[in-house]
Amino acid sequence: MKRRSVEGGDEEVTLGAAGAWLEICSSLGIISDITEESESENKLDGETASDSESKSEFGGSSPVPTSDDTPEVLNRALSNLSSRWKNWWVRGILTLAMITFFFIIIYLGPMVLMTIVMCVQIKCFHEIITIGYNVYHSYDLPWFRTLSWYFLLCVNYFFYGETVTDYFFTLVQREEPLRILSKYHRFISFALYLTGFCMFVLSLVKKHYRLQFYMFGWTHVTLLIVVTQSHLIIHNLFEGMIWFIVPISCVICNDIMAYMFGFFFGRTPLIKLSPKKTWEGFIGGFFSTVLFGLLLSYVMSGYRCFTCPVEFNNDTNSFTVDCEPSELFQLQEYNIPVVLQSVVGWKTVRMYPFQIHSIALSTFASLIGPFGGFFASGFKRAFKIKDFANTIPGHGGIMDRFDCQYLMATFVNVYIASFIRGPNPSKLIQQFLTLRPDQQLHIFNTLKAHLVDRGILESLEDA
Repeated sequence: MKRRSVEGGDEEVTLGAAGAWLEICSSLGIISDITEESESENKLDGETASDSESKSEFGGSSPVPTSDDTPEVLNRALSNLSSRWKNWWVRGILTLAMITFFFIIIYLGPMVLMTIVMCVQIKCFHEIITIGYNVYHSYDLPWFRTLSWYFLLCVNYFFYGETVTDYFFTLVQREEPLRILSKYHRFISFALYLTGFCMFVLSLVKKHYRLQFYMFGWTHVTLLIVVTQSHLIIHNLFEGMIWFIVPISCVICNDIMAYMFGFFFGRTPLIKLSPKKTWEGFIGGFFSTVLFGLLLSYVMSGYRCFTCPVEFNNDTNSFTVDCEPSELFQLQEYNIPVVLQSVVGWKTVRMYPFQIHSIALSTFASLIGPFGGFFASGFKRAFKIKDFANTIPGHGGIMDRFDCQYLMATFVNVYIASFIRGPNPSKLIQQFLTLRPDQQLHIFNTLKAHLVDRGILESLEDA
């Protein structure tokens, strides 16, 4: 027998009696009822029986530990506030700090912006891979983390190699090593990926087959979400910094204003995946973001450094953002609908055409963009974690701040390709100059005949 001391006296626990009691309960079916009830509670939280089986096979999905990493200075300064208001102030102060940092990197130019995008991509990849590593106890998987980072390197080599060949064509053709790498870029990329694929197959261990293939898929889906989207962000940046700054700023504005409206006026829950989101915050964020997008677009459209495409100058070996603004960034007069003329008191309004496009961007940022956040919320609830990481106090990880940005990047890239981008004469000339002389003459004669037929150019016989 075992004796233990409790408040108010001693209590004896007889192990033999406890065993007999368990046998009686088991024979009466009480234990099985309790087990079924526990399983049903798990299912209410979105977990199915197959999820439970998967957990047991993969070692369980214990939540990733999170801690309060709020700076001690803020903890002392806000110690007298309730947790709700303390969180409000922490988020607000660090949001202002992040916005200030955003302005600084914009001032430093496109090269710094591209470097920051790369760093954010690597950190987001690290956060998602770490979740899989911790939740599914992948500690014993041979080469798992090494292969994950190797595949990240391969995919980045492929995407950024394509970008260098596309936007630095003249520089690539001028340097012999770069020209060779450019010519065989896709073959080299495929060979690198194939090497990683073979390494994965050779690392398969009998007792971990299913888990290894599971984590192989985890890595590739992460690459699809993170690397592909960051590559599209770089492409948007090359179209002009305004196509980079306005969409990102609209997402930030919507995030802030939705939080503010929800904090002060939120009463009606919006979606079960994210219980703190409210309809009041969603609607308030939408109108605020559209108005913000119009004002920001008006201010930025007047500066060439924001509207001109980012191009590489072969003479100075540096990026340039100087050009004649396109019609998209020239003030034009628009007639106001008759219905609204009596309300605003104007018949016409002068605005930049880009402002009209900004309405589409801000609408997507406020109505569809949040679904990237809802997707991330569902992902975190599935693995019972609060945040992707604890990188930013009050905000979570980097991925927690960029879950909507990645979805926005894809939309902007598709929008530019569908409604904005046309043939680029400078790229055509660059490619023309790399052809053989006989090919250049053939194109010249073909173009000349075409222009003469259209009456744009007089033929030598008429002259």
